[in-house]
Amino acid sequence: MGVVVLGACAVWPLLSAAGRDGRPEGVLLAVLAVAAGYAAGRMSGSLWPVAAPCLAGLAGLVLAVTMPAVATGSRFTSPLGHAGAVAALLVLAAGGVCCAAWATPVPALRAGLWTVAAGIAVTGAAMGSAAGCAAGAAVLLCSLAAGRMRRRDAGLVGLALATALVTGTVWALAANALPAGLTTALTGPLTERRVQLWRDALHLARTNSVLGLGPGRFGEVSGAASGAAPPDGRPHSALLQQAAEQGVVGVLLLVAVFCWILYALWRSARSTPVVLTAGAALTALAAIAVVGDALSFTTVSAGAGLLAGVATSRPWAAGLPRS
Repeated sequence: MGVVVLGACAVWPLLSAAGRDGRPEGVLLAVLAVAAGYAAGRMSGSLWPVAAPCLAGLAGLVLAVTMPAVATGSRFTSPLGHAGAVAALLVLAAGGVCCAAWATPVPALRAGLWTVAAGIAVTGAAMGSAAGCAAGAAVLLCSLAAGRMRRRDAGLVGLALATALVTGTVWALAANALPAGLTTALTGPLTERRVQLWRDALHLARTNSVLGLGPGRFGEVSGAASGAAPPDGRPHSALLQQAAEQGVVGVLLLVAVFCWILYALWRSARSTPVVLTAGAALTALAAIAVVGDALSFTTVSAGAGLLAGVATSRPWAAGLPRS
C-alpha cells in the first residue's frame, strides 16, 4: 500500500506539470526523502529498536539547533521563515527519544530518555520556538499517557480526528467561513499576510480544481505571493499548496499518505506506547505542516519517514508482540 501511495505521489506531479512549465523536482525530492527515511527506519529499527530512535531524535535536535539562519533575528521569528522547520524537527526529535524510552526494558534509561525529551521542549523555548516547545511538550505528555492505553486503535482515531480538526479550521479560515470573532483571534497569531496567502491559494485551487496550477507555480500566479517581502513562492501550508498546485487529486494524495502511515502504525508489531508516541509526533508534524512550510525542508520529510519506519519495524530478534 505504501509503495502505491508514494508512487502515485511521484507520478501525479509529473502529470500536473506536463505542458504547463511546472517544476515537480521539489515534490519528487520530498517523496524520495520520505521513502528513503522510511526504509532506513524499518532497517535500523529492526536491528536497534532502542538506539535507532534515540540517535534519530538526537540528530533531529542537532539539526534544529544548527539549521542555517535559525538565529538570524527577524527571519527566524517571522512565521514565514524557518520557524516551522525548527518546530517540526523538535517534534520529531521528541518523538524519537520517547519511542526509544518505551522500547528499552531498563527503567533508569527510560526515565533518562523522558528527561531528554523534556529538555528538547525546553530547548525549543530557549530558541524562541513557541510552537516547537508546545508541540514537543505535547508529544511527551501523549507518550506518557500512551503507557496507560490498552488499545491503539482508539488513540490513532483520536489523532486522526485532531488532524482533521486542524485541517478543517485552516481550510475554513482560508475560505473566510469562520465567525468573525474566531477569524480575528486566529489571524492575530498567524498574521494577516499568511492568511492572505491561504485565501489566494484557495481561490487558485477553485479555478484550477483538477490539475492545479502545476508544481512550483504558485509564486508566479499568486498576487499575494509576488507582493510578499521577501517573496518565496509558497502559500506556507502544505494542504493549500497541494490544492493550488496539484488540484484535488494532490490533496487526496496528501491525505492518503497520512492515512497510510496511521494504518501502518495500527498494523505495527511494536508495542502500543511506541506506536502511539510516533503517531502523536507525526500528528503534531502534520498540524505544523498545515499551518506552515515545514514539509518544504528535505530534512523534515526524511525525518518523518524515519520515525514512521522505526515505529513500524519488526525487531530482528524474536519480535515484539502486538499489544
